[in-house]
Amino acid sequence: MTDQGSAYTLDEALLAIGFGKFQGWIIAYAGLGSIAEAMEVMILSFIGPSVRSEWNLSSTEESLITTVVFVGMLIGAYSWGVISDNYGRRKGLLSIAIVTSGASLLSAFSPNYISLVILRCIGGIGLGGGPTYNSWFLEFVPAPSRGTWMVIFATFWTIGTIVEASLAWIIMPRLGWRWLLAISSLPTLAALIFYGLVPESPRYLCLKGQTTEAHDILKRAAAMNQTQLPPGFLLSDQIASSDDELDTLEDTYLLSPKTSKTISSKTGFSTLWMLFSPNLIKTTFLLWGVFFGNAFSYYGIILLTSQLSNGQTQCSSLTSFSVTDSQDSTYRDVFITSLAEVPGLVFSAFVVDRIGRKHSMELMFFIGFIFLLPLLSYQFEVLTTISLFGSRMFIVGTFTVANIYAPEIYPTSMRATGVGVASSVGRVGGIVCPLVAVYLVSGCHQTTAIILFEIVIILSGLCVTFFPHETMARGLADTLSVPNSP
Repeated sequence: MTDQGSAYTLDEALLAIGFGKFQGWIIAYAGLGSIAEAMEVMILSFIGPSVRSEWNLSSTEESLITTVVFVGMLIGAYSWGVISDNYGRRKGLLSIAIVTSGASLLSAFSPNYISLVILRCIGGIGLGGGPTYNSWFLEFVPAPSRGTWMVIFATFWTIGTIVEASLAWIIMPRLGWRWLLAISSLPTLAALIFYGLVPESPRYLCLKGQTTEAHDILKRAAAMNQTQLPPGFLLSDQIASSDDELDTLEDTYLLSPKTSKTISSKTGFSTLWMLFSPNLIKTTFLLWGVFFGNAFSYYGIILLTSQLSNGQTQCSSLTSFSVTDSQDSTYRDVFITSLAEVPGLVFSAFVVDRIGRKHSMELMFFIGFIFLLPLLSYQFEVLTTISLFGSRMFIVGTFTVANIYAPEIYPTSMRATGVGVASSVGRVGGIVCPLVAVYLVSGCHQTTAIILFEIVIILSGLCVTFFPHETMARGLADTLSVPNSP
């Protein structure tokens, strides 16, 4: 056996390197992917009416433009997770950049409705790779500051929503939807252009036993951060003692070579099957409930804002906002509520490493629930704006913390798949929401719609309460194991 004093683990290396210029580049690139995803999702709130008018579409055909994107994201979230877990984070990120940039740009030149729907669906598949950026960045962050930096990473999504609302406000009335699609594809093209500078995740390399390659990346990171790696050599987590991990994740049987056998993840099917292993199945289903509820509530509040601000319902005389035919009303109100995400992220950053992931989500679900209560009845414009602003502020907070908790609870061998599948379930919430909640508002059933939102928020909060583990300040596990047969 080697002298353990001359060896160090990956977590010890990241702690010694600290968060500096190297991680600054990592968060910039991952953030670019997040901005691109946010812009492509937000664009759905703006192009539908213009496309419908230009091509004389029915309301069903218009809604299909939005639906196919979420269907594509559902497919992509799982697919990119499997690719990243089995073939590496870099290959996953390259595939995502190629598909997303190509489909997004080409959709601006769509000659007809069918081609637009197909390209938006393909673009949605690429956008489903958002969780891969999340997992990749997480694997470069030292454990003590992981929560705060993951919240900072989430601000890139908010930047994307604000930029897209601003672009729509400027471009749509003057240049039309094709220009908006073309300009909105620039972040995805930038992600493809700068891909050559993307390093592989050292944690993934260690998982595959490629410690030399992992050490080279860590050495480069230390040089950029003007720090030093610990003395000795990098000890692969495949052979490291698991005592510390057992202390932090007692019941999950993560990486315990003395008492267990490791589950292999050679194929996408086996990686997916690991989500339903006895030690993870409870967490998996509860996490799905949270992701579904978050997406349903988040996109519902965005769509509800558009519905009320446009006065598009048949009972518009009862709505809270002034009835107007001006598209400026939609851009203005979507822009204002998008700003709500900024204080939501600040609040998340403040609590996530102080009270933990679980308590943070429980608290923000509760406050978001309170903010929606006034909308059970029709209110004046100011109070309605405050309610929508506050509810979006705290729902985006729970969304952010859930996206920290998910990659922390899954081991490296299946992290991208686990987060990707959870994200896919969230996309189902995004698909269902317009069909249910907005339909109720359009049919003069605003109270029923708000009750539905509140029920979803309560159920999501209960799922968080039953999570079996808190992940704050704990090291990331690398493999999933099960007890040896007696």
